[in-house]
Amino acid sequence: MKYYSLNHNAPKVSFEEAVIQGLATDRGLYFPEKITPLPAAFFDTIENKSNEEIAFQAIQQFVGNEIPETELQAIIKETLCFDFPVVEVEKGIYSLELFHGPTMAFKDVGARFMSRCLGYFNRNDKTSKNTVLVATSGDTGGAVASGFLGVKGVEVVILYPSGKVSDIQERQLTTLGQNIKALEIDGVFDDCQDMVKKAFLDESLKHHNLTSANSINIARWLPQMFYFFFAYKALKNQNKPLVFSCPSGNFGNICAGIIAKKMGLPITHFVASTNVNDTVPRFLTNGIYDPKPSIATISNAMDVGNPSNFIRIQEMYQNDLEHFKTDFSSYTFSDQATLEAMKSIYETNEYIAEPHGAVGYLGLKKELDNYPNAIGIFLETAHPIKFLDVVEPALNVKLPIPTQIESVLGKEKISTKIKTYEELKSFLG
Repeated sequence: MKYYSLNHNAPKVSFEEAVIQGLATDRGLYFPEKITPLPAAFFDTIENKSNEEIAFQAIQQFVGNEIPETELQAIIKETLCFDFPVVEVEKGIYSLELFHGPTMAFKDVGARFMSRCLGYFNRNDKTSKNTVLVATSGDTGGAVASGFLGVKGVEVVILYPSGKVSDIQERQLTTLGQNIKALEIDGVFDDCQDMVKKAFLDESLKHHNLTSANSINIARWLPQMFYFFFAYKALKNQNKPLVFSCPSGNFGNICAGIIAKKMGLPITHFVASTNVNDTVPRFLTNGIYDPKPSIATISNAMDVGNPSNFIRIQEMYQNDLEHFKTDFSSYTFSDQATLEAMKSIYETNEYIAEPHGAVGYLGLKKELDNYPNAIGIFLETAHPIKFLDVVEPALNVKLPIPTQIESVLGKEKISTKIKTYEELKSFLG
């Protein structure tokens, strides 16, 4: 499998090169040269397969022979060491819970998969190191910190916007030490992401062997397709059309879901549910892609004004807006609507949704008006405890602290505050 740049001005590369480089030399995101549908027999018998078997068959074509089958199977086994339950919230509507991993966020899958791929590629190199440089609007930082903690030959530098991630999210990325370093940026997520992209193209930083663990990196992004296969496996016996609603910030999850559909997974429709950062909903309305600075909301992991992965989605639909709309809708919701949805879900069904999942639920409810016979699935991307400052007062509940979170609460936060790209360069040395 070869990967090409979506800016179309860089050489094609292997899976290993794409993982290590993160971003192409022309600043484009890498995209697989082809997507081969899986055989019909795979879907006919998917309920008889383990999650590990499903994931291996789904990802194998994108890795090719660059990681031997036995090694890839071991990577997948270590990646998928927790459950992905599908929980009925109300009749015909399900929550796909992606928060049962070590940092209680969906990004555990991609971070664990990528860290182990990078560890495999570095297995025989005793001298050089890779520096994983990553921007986070919330959960990416903690997942990457946990996934890469102690990985030999890898240093991790995480950039996050000061005051714009929750307390627990901040603790998960600032308290681990070892090979994990945190930079607190005076700005918003888009400022962090811009610094990361600029660093990739800075010739003076080449000696750091920079790569990224944001969903711009194919090894972080592609494994996110697994969720959709697992949900289909769980709900296949109902024999109804499936509509997926993804709370969307950088659009990695929904982009991976569309890859799964291109591989033959029977998904009827996707909904990209956003908060007031509405670049994509506006695009679907007027056909103009007009990114704006991000706005802070209670669903902070979705506070992205210029979602990186949207260009990958456009590529899969050949930038044909009408073709795009047949598979994809996008709606925007305010913080007030999000809070009301959280209360309604809890009062009616005794299910605790956090703000991102609630946005997904709202988009799903809206889209199901067009698909009355379908089953709806919204992605619950993080455990409610990570947003207890919002969840507890909104629902008037006291959340128990899970073991995964207890482990970081008593630790000292260590971060370095910076404002400019020059300060980032100085920090990297």
